[in-house]
Amino acid sequence: MPLMPTMQTQPPPILEITEFLGDPVAPADFPKTILRHRNQRAAESVGLAALDDEAWLRHFARFDPLPDNLPEPLALRYHGHQFGTYNPELGDGRGFLFAQLRARGDDGGKVGGGGENRGSRWLDLGTKGSGQTPWSRQGDGRLTLKGGVREVLAATYLEALGVNTSKAFSLVETGEQLHRGDEPSPTRSAVLVRLSHSHIRFGSFQRLAYLGDTESLARLVNHCVQHYYPEADDPAMDRMAPALLERIGARVAAMVGEWMAAGFVHGVMNTDNFNITGETFDFGPYRFLPQSDPNLTAAYFDQTGLYRFGRQPTQALWALSKLASALLPLAEQDDLAAALRPFEAAYQTRFARHTLALLGLEDGPDLDADLAFMSNFYAWMTETGVPWPQVFFDWFGGSASETRAAASPIANQYGDPLFAPVRDGLLGRTPDRASRLSHAYFQGETPASLLYDEIEALWAPIADADDWSAYHAHLDRLEQLRLAMAGPGSSTPAS
Repeated sequence: MPLMPTMQTQPPPILEITEFLGDPVAPADFPKTILRHRNQRAAESVGLAALDDEAWLRHFARFDPLPDNLPEPLALRYHGHQFGTYNPELGDGRGFLFAQLRARGDDGGKVGGGGENRGSRWLDLGTKGSGQTPWSRQGDGRLTLKGGVREVLAATYLEALGVNTSKAFSLVETGEQLHRGDEPSPTRSAVLVRLSHSHIRFGSFQRLAYLGDTESLARLVNHCVQHYYPEADDPAMDRMAPALLERIGARVAAMVGEWMAAGFVHGVMNTDNFNITGETFDFGPYRFLPQSDPNLTAAYFDQTGLYRFGRQPTQALWALSKLASALLPLAEQDDLAAALRPFEAAYQTRFARHTLALLGLEDGPDLDADLAFMSNFYAWMTETGVPWPQVFFDWFGGSASETRAAASPIANQYGDPLFAPVRDGLLGRTPDRASRLSHAYFQGETPASLLYDEIEALWAPIADADDWSAYHAHLDRLEQLRLAMAGPGSSTPAS
């Protein structure tokens, strides 16, 4: 089916700043294009649901431009701190910004679901594995199929849990054989397209500051305020820049609070892996906690545990401090430092609220009391090593699930005296829409999860026999989780 014009009332805003933000590039010419994942719900949010598979592959594997959009892909330029060390040799080395589209109606608030409705915002379609660019640095610009499968699974699960995340929009197998040091090789190749509200990274600001290009830095701040944070607008740049930083900080604090409640370990929290809209992206070697463990790292190469689970809030604030440093040519140091002070409170609030949301409980009237409950709850989780996903599943709805919890595979843990203060906290809080427990998802004994061994078990039949049945069944299970969390009549989870 031919693609209808997008009927956008203005050109993609990134075109305003391409001369310093990105480089036009050509996509790779892949020998094959086999569609492996198509996110129809996401396609509906940007008016692309009517594409047939042939047109889908033409645009999201061959990368023919969308009508009234970017005439050619843009590989974005940026720098970044990688494991604490500044690297001025970065940029989109195996991806590019392909298109910017306005959401059609309600895109679910945050891309990940939940939160305020931002349906009128721009949405970016960006790639991973789409070929070499000027920033590839000896790399082949490709993505392994396993890497793409892992990202589709993670984005789907995070969205189901109400975490602010980019969406895996498309995954196409491309017919090449790749060699990697961390996978059995040769291995299959793919190109991924992800959907998010912005692909502008902290490292884009860092690069301009490093180059001393204050004029372009000011233009980038203006661009981000105009198109993403209009409430930060101010005629004085020395006030606008801190206002923008404060709002970016609040979004990042919320995202990391959601990560911590979901037991998600990003793995590589370099400054080039943070974007201005506070969305989870560039998953890489992520993990979900099997048990509460503040020292769990996701990346085998994180030898010092810099990005371990329990350090994620600290690392996020550190990344924001590097963004603040990049803005020093535009504003006073004291004003930028003040813009970061709300981070801790924003993080604690979202961490507490999202934990309660994942437990199916209403927010309490007293945040301090909720935080005290969090302290008891997570201390018990860590001390006992109980299965993280199982506990949230068993006690969803608090008192409304007391009978369910008694039939859990780990019910003996709930009879332990150590659990008594946690039980009191759960039973003393009001269930949030307890009718959600009638969903078929909650009728079983075990939750949907995405642990490391599960991912390996899903990949094995794909690698061995091109058998995708277990993978699709797991995606269906994650969709049931999303619908169960959202409840009747809602398209997104509570957050």
